[in-house]
Amino acid sequence: MTRVKDVLGAIAGAILVLSSGAHSFLGWPSLRTALVAAQTPEDLLRGLAIGWHFAGASMLAFGVIVLAIFAARLRGNDLATWPAAVVAVLYVAFGVAALVASNFELFFLIFVVPGVMLAVASRLTPRASTP
Repeated sequence: MTRVKDVLGAIAGAILVLSSGAHSFLGWPSLRTALVAAQTPEDLLRGLAIGWHFAGASMLAFGVIVLAIFAARLRGNDLATWPAAVVAVLYVAFGVAALVASNFELFFLIFVVPGVMLAVASRLTPRASTP
């Protein structure tokens, strides 16, 4: 069962990495176009862009950390999964809050689903025993 959880964690990490790229390279241009059409002031647009791209970079960092943890575990290394659990809590909490704030717009499952996957992968995943 531990190996299945480690594979699930690696898949969740890959989803985080892929969604970070989608967030920055697909999401921002679309949002920027809408903001320009709404005549958003340039200084506000710049500030939003900085925050948006920082979020994308953070998503990438979370994904790389999660991938490193579960890839190492799949190779038999004895690593704790608590850093992935921290990411899981953040993703689930943010996703649920976004669902509620948006009147349950299903798009925000993009945070909940990988968060739950990580929670399952990191929760009660025993560390490898040492002989």
